[in-house]
Amino acid sequence: MVNKLSKADKKIAYDAKLCQLLDDYSQILIVAADNVGSTQLQNIRHGLRGDSVVLMGKNTMMKRSVRIHSEKTGNKAFLNLIPLLQGNVGLIFTKGDLKEVSEEVAKYKVGAPARVGLVAPIDVVVPPGNTGLDPSQTSFFQVLNIPTKINKGTVEIITPVELIKKGEKVGSSEAALLAKLGIRPFSYGLVVLSAYDNGSVFSPEVLDLTEDDLVEKFAAGVSMIASLSLATSYPTLAAAPHMFVNAYKNVLAVAVATAYSYPEAEKVKEFLEDPSKFAFAAAPVTAAAASSGASAAAKEEEKKEEPAEESDDDMGFGLFD
Repeated sequence: MVNKLSKADKKIAYDAKLCQLLDDYSQILIVAADNVGSTQLQNIRHGLRGDSVVLMGKNTMMKRSVRIHSEKTGNKAFLNLIPLLQGNVGLIFTKGDLKEVSEEVAKYKVGAPARVGLVAPIDVVVPPGNTGLDPSQTSFFQVLNIPTKINKGTVEIITPVELIKKGEKVGSSEAALLAKLGIRPFSYGLVVLSAYDNGSVFSPEVLDLTEDDLVEKFAAGVSMIASLSLATSYPTLAAAPHMFVNAYKNVLAVAVATAYSYPEAEKVKEFLEDPSKFAFAAAPVTAAAASSGASAAAKEEEKKEEPAEESDDDMGFGLFD
């Protein structure tokens, strides 16, 4: 006969397991487990088997174990987990990619009926159509002000109806009606609340960022730094190219306005003294464009001049002559 562990022994075993996981894994997903059943949780554990471990438990026990283990190891980064252990949460320790693990967890959502007193996580809309219920069931629809009609001996909903709004509690009439219609409006599963990676804590939205998103945000940051540097005349690497260009423009403007000159400024002065030289400089480009246009026009003309194939009618006889 197997001896059952006492409460104290269970706490010791749990503490040892959590501390071992903290030592073995550097990445953790903190997940909400509201309305998740034991069978569903078992399926999730099975799906993550290999490089991830799901650990549930009381928040007080988890906080205590994390705090004590942090003191023993001297690793203060573990303390970042304590503020995250609020509500009905669990921990997923993993050595895999956090995004992939998060996506795998999301696959195990299951449909659930609307139970009385439950807070609706989404809007519930009853679609129009035949319900399959006999006319004696119309009282449910009347109580909820749902427009119906009798069609071929059954109740038919005329228009879509928003039965429950997000955040509202499910009433007994709404729950009974949805049960009769066979509608399971809600779906539940583990929901990732935060991610922990080597002491850093961030929101799950960060996991959805792609390389293109990171490049775009980096470019926007560089642009802002350059703008700020130019506005305050404070040199930075981001603003350096713009500063050099602006400085050159200022030197060139001084050279043009005064007798001072240098080789690069001579061409500008020459153009300003004789604007007709602009025309000569642009002439090769214009000529090339004109030549290209003429060549295209000639080809088009050749196509037009190609004689069409003679038909039988042009030769003086038809198909049946």
